[in-house]
Amino acid sequence: MIRLGFRATCRPRLNCFHRSPHAKPASDTIRGFGSTKWPQKDPRIQELGRVIEDEYAVIRDHYRNSKHTLILAHGLLGFDELRLAGRFLPGIQYWRGIRDALSEKGIEVIVASVPPSGSIEARAQMLAHSIAEKAQGKEVNIIAGLDSRYMLSRLKPDNVKVLSLTTIATPHRGSAFADYMFDTIGPHQIQRLYKIMEYFGLETGAFSQLTRKFMQEEFNEKTPDVEGIKYYSYGASLEPSSWSVFAMSHSIIKEMEGGLNDGLVSVSSSQWGEYKGTLMGVSHLDLINWTNKIKWYLWSLTGRKRNFNAIAFYLDIADMLAKEGL
Repeated sequence: MIRLGFRATCRPRLNCFHRSPHAKPASDTIRGFGSTKWPQKDPRIQELGRVIEDEYAVIRDHYRNSKHTLILAHGLLGFDELRLAGRFLPGIQYWRGIRDALSEKGIEVIVASVPPSGSIEARAQMLAHSIAEKAQGKEVNIIAGLDSRYMLSRLKPDNVKVLSLTTIATPHRGSAFADYMFDTIGPHQIQRLYKIMEYFGLETGAFSQLTRKFMQEEFNEKTPDVEGIKYYSYGASLEPSSWSVFAMSHSIIKEMEGGLNDGLVSVSSSQWGEYKGTLMGVSHLDLINWTNKIKWYLWSLTGRKRNFNAIAFYLDIADMLAKEGL
């Protein structure tokens, strides 16, 4: 998963709010807080693998528990816990409610912290150290992204025993939105932004590594999967409302990549290893339980039923891993 903090203005040559001629009229499309369900008649439905519409709408009574430790590692610009007021107020958790729900089901959970905007290599080094320190030699399943792929393939840590890696809306083939941002802002302005970020103590190595050229021509070529480790992946797709924070980025990715996406990562880029399916009507922020309370409250006012619960989703990943004997 990635989270980008850039803003941009659409250029004339790119119609950021283009609607497909096959799309339903606005009056026939149910809109929610930033997303709608994709019309089932869309011919690209075959690209989605298993279509997941409301399978994770509610938390089930029973889940099988993986017997192995589960590692949660955040994506770009993420954190484990953010304390804006020191010890005086509770911290803000990146995995809002997810870690607690997994722990309550009897699953040992370790949250690994990596540099929020460091390069893939730097984050992989920190991830390997964090897992080795916290897991103490236990066999683990990881839910993370590109840094985990690099750690497993290139670093090959001998003090970390990984059984599986599950990625969720991870840009394995890069993101057209990253391409657009670099093209729009330009090299000179990019360097100015980098200097500002570095002034505040943030690294900048991650951003150029999100481009399609880097991922497809460099990273994937040099980062093969490791034999004996299971690789699973999920993608997400939504049709945002015009006032959604993902309206512009979604339109850019849709036009440049020609495919469905969650506002930051396309479905095709999300697929790696055994693809478990596409979450429909789910945004990139929904995936980590950050927009649910507001979104579902507004939907309830219009009589809409909740179609996704991030906690139910992660509990089901643990259930899937247990089913696979992991």
